[in-house]
Amino acid sequence: MSVAYVFPGQGSQAVGMGKALAETFAVARTVFAEVDAALGDTLSKVMWEGPAEAVTLTENAQPALVAVSLAAMRVLEAEAGVDLARDAQFVAGHSVGEYSALAAAGSLTLADAVRLVRIRGRAMQQAVPVGVGAMAALLGVDFEQAAAISAEAAQGDLVQAANDNGGGQVVVSGHKAAVERAVEIAKARGVRRAMLLPVSAPFHSALMQPAADVMADALSKVTIKPPCVPLIGNVVAGPVMEPAQILRGLVDQVTGTVRWRESVAFMAAAGVTTFYEVGSGKVLSGLVKRIAEGATGIAIGTPEDVAAFKAAR
Repeated sequence: MSVAYVFPGQGSQAVGMGKALAETFAVARTVFAEVDAALGDTLSKVMWEGPAEAVTLTENAQPALVAVSLAAMRVLEAEAGVDLARDAQFVAGHSVGEYSALAAAGSLTLADAVRLVRIRGRAMQQAVPVGVGAMAALLGVDFEQAAAISAEAAQGDLVQAANDNGGGQVVVSGHKAAVERAVEIAKARGVRRAMLLPVSAPFHSALMQPAADVMADALSKVTIKPPCVPLIGNVVAGPVMEPAQILRGLVDQVTGTVRWRESVAFMAAAGVTTFYEVGSGKVLSGLVKRIAEGATGIAIGTPEDVAAFKAAR
């Protein structure tokens, strides 16, 4: 059995995320304390008590997701003896989850990872005025169909396929008017479902270039080490080990397509049969089963999940 550890991205956040881990495991409490100290605020209080609008705010959601993933990972190491270098073939993360993957694999420190994603969240929010950009999910299409719909919808604006999530799910992103046109074109073509997403900015589109510039500067000021196992990068959908290539990928993913379907397919083709989704929610576990036939996706984000993991080892 070959294993990959994967880490969720924005959309998996929820009020109360990580609270049970902190209440049950001292090592998880330590992670949340480290995160609060690194950010100079009480993000953990916001995560556990809400309100929901504060948790979904991009500048909070991104470090919160990294915090829960790293807390769960540290619990697995402490309680179940997990050693990524020994036990995993690959790590990967969906969008901001790539920072969680890199921190889990020792490429970034926890403090640097959460500080970077706080900067990333703010920069992405500020790159485009609220109301100018949008994102929409198209269900029942492949990537090529979504790209064709985007090209037809552009009409002088910008809209592009932003997340190739797999399982017939592609997210498009860009100018609000163009994204709305893409939804209407998709419906006219009989796409199973097309809907605007409740996000405040057009992530993973060329409109995010100002945020990419901010991240290039921020990433140049931190130390990036080779991860203990290869990262399957969002932008290249293949293995990345070199620090310079990791940095480039983290900058490029701000404006580039998250190639999640191809990333999972690459890992499955390399022999991975079990994907452990570490952190908040179960989104990636569901996608894994639809992308890689015969593969298993197992979410680990609660004390019960940790107990089940230990019992199955």
